[in-house]
Amino acid sequence: MFDGLRRFWKGVMRMFGYTTLKNIVGKDITLSDKMIDAINDWKNMMNGQAEWVTDYVKSLKIEDGICREFADAVLIEMESNVSIERLDKAYQKSIADLNENLQDGLGLGSLVLKPIGGDKAEFITADKFIPIAFGDDGKPRDIGFLTVKRVGENDYFTRFERHYFVNGNLTIENKCYHSQDPSDIGQICSLEEIQEWSEINPGPVTYPGMTQMDFGYYRNPIKNKVDGSSCGVSIFESARELIQKADIQGARLDWEYESGERAIHVDSRALKVDKKTGRLGMAKLNRRLYRGLNLEDGKDRELFREYSPEMRDEAYKRGLEEYKREIEFNVGLAYGDLSDVQEVAKTATEVKTSKIRKYNRVTAIQSNLKDCLQDFVAGLAFYNGLYSSGYEFSCDFKDSILVDEETERQQDRADVASGFMQPWEYRMKWYNEDETTAKKMVSKQANLIE
Repeated sequence: MFDGLRRFWKGVMRMFGYTTLKNIVGKDITLSDKMIDAINDWKNMMNGQAEWVTDYVKSLKIEDGICREFADAVLIEMESNVSIERLDKAYQKSIADLNENLQDGLGLGSLVLKPIGGDKAEFITADKFIPIAFGDDGKPRDIGFLTVKRVGENDYFTRFERHYFVNGNLTIENKCYHSQDPSDIGQICSLEEIQEWSEINPGPVTYPGMTQMDFGYYRNPIKNKVDGSSCGVSIFESARELIQKADIQGARLDWEYESGERAIHVDSRALKVDKKTGRLGMAKLNRRLYRGLNLEDGKDRELFREYSPEMRDEAYKRGLEEYKREIEFNVGLAYGDLSDVQEVAKTATEVKTSKIRKYNRVTAIQSNLKDCLQDFVAGLAFYNGLYSSGYEFSCDFKDSILVDEETERQQDRADVASGFMQPWEYRMKWYNEDETTAKKMVSKQANLIE
């Protein structure tokens, strides 16, 4: 399992704003207040706490579904290794939990995979690091990591670990701050205040010959329209409003079921008084099923009347499925990844186009992830004294998204030729035709051949 450093963390983005972070660094930083707010928003959405979630509207967790679907598609057939056995062993151990951590990186826009010595590493998402400056290649050339530790009830210690370059060589320095308020960075203090930090060299320490960062940085292949910086943007940012609509639609559907439950309106004469509570009720009957009323229709008096409204759930379901399909289109998923595949009334061309759309997005993610892993291996080699050892890193991905579909088509054609599958069944599956249309088209083709 992933053997990362465990942190006490309450979310640096909620604790410190741009001004505080700028004061810690001592100069302007790339991470803006807009990005801090956006990252907080994405994090809340992934935690089921979006701003539109109420007692009535619950999160459908569509955000998790998007991140999980992309992570699975990206990693399902990834093969990667390092040529030196000792490095490869440390590398494989470090990426054992890559899928679940990549999901967080996709959701929050970016991710750092950072060695911490030996065969240990940690995944750090965008809510836990500070991009100070980026290079022309879009990778951080100056970055800070904040680790928060609480001691007792009211003492908070924050370690600020900064990585940057001096004369082209990697430089690392550490500072420690003490506060009695988790929302305030406090005053600078000694690293020796915390036992596990006491042996850390405050620096700055420069490492001649280490001309790149000692970690891997992953960023979603999406243009940043939040503040125009090189900071990563959530994989579901473009579908934010659609996700809100889907959650609200889901609430409508839930209410339709709840409000449409069958009930019996019961005249008060049919109810009995409970001696213990003094309340009216009917023995051995579901309390949800019966409602006590004084019923009177002109001269006729009834003891019972059924309440069973017409359900409109199918209309709400269709609306929800349509929102899901629009979300799939916006984020780059294929139709049926989130929506009910049986409800996807699309032509074969549209379905194929959606597969290509997903393939293109997954391929772009894989390219950025490969760069991240390659840089991580360099950092791993650096901490193991093997940076100049001549190691080689290999990382390959399969094109399963498109290849699998074509393979399935070929198998179905073979089944049709062998009589195990009817031609009209093939048309229904691959051309999204209903049974009547499919049989009509098969008959028409047969007549043309004759």
